[in-house]
Amino acid sequence: MDNNTTKAESFTRALAKGEDERSSSPTRALAKGGKEDLSSSTNSQEHQQKADKKPITELPFIEAKVKKRTKFSSPKISVKTIILIVVIIALGVLAYIYKGLFIAVTVNGSPISRLSIIQKLEKASGKNLLDSLIIEKLVQNEVSAKKIVVSNDEINGEIKKIEDQVIAQGSTLEAALSAQGMSMDDLKKQIIFQKKVEKLVADKINVTDEEVAQYIKDNAISIPEGQEATATAQIKNELRNQKLNKEADALITTLKSQAKIRYFVNY
Repeated sequence: MDNNTTKAESFTRALAKGEDERSSSPTRALAKGGKEDLSSSTNSQEHQQKADKKPITELPFIEAKVKKRTKFSSPKISVKTIILIVVIIALGVLAYIYKGLFIAVTVNGSPISRLSIIQKLEKASGKNLLDSLIIEKLVQNEVSAKKIVVSNDEINGEIKKIEDQVIAQGSTLEAALSAQGMSMDDLKKQIIFQKKVEKLVADKINVTDEEVAQYIKDNAISIPEGQEATATAQIKNELRNQKLNKEADALITTLKSQAKIRYFVNY
């Protein structure tokens, strides 16, 4: 019986040992697999951390977004646009400073342009004014070609003659010019033009004593005794002016016929 009991206990311990070994084998395998899984998980986390530490500029989506924001946050203005803006501002300033060049007057805030005045003046006397400017141009060209010069002494001498005549009539030169709507500069320009024409036709406006005597006879002029010299000088000057006007008209007609004049505006 003791032997049987001993055998039974031995069998029981052997059976228990086998079960322990079978149960411990899966546990060891599981433990080993757990270590491998844990190592794999750790490596994955380290890789993710490295990826998280990657610079933002290396991420294509974020980089494109940053570039897009930069493009719209700082728009560029071309040089042409800047120049155009500067020119517009400059023109506005000049228009304000020199507004008198464009506007003659305002009436209750409503402007009257200088252009409207010019248009009316052109309609009223544009043809005559244009013709006089053409004549001045033709005479100046002829004078330049013949190198004719009018000196200051000649101009001042003519002004003195005119002033003496005005004073003799009880007025002043300034008053006479104002009545004619002229200035001293206008008078000088007129004298210069007349002197140029005189020099161009000088050889055709001389008056002889015979012509003076014939004029006195034809017009039955009675000259008081002692005033012959004064009367003769006056008549000679009158005859000279008549010749000057006649020859000046002839000269202008000739110059016009020889010139090439193209009209772009008809009045």
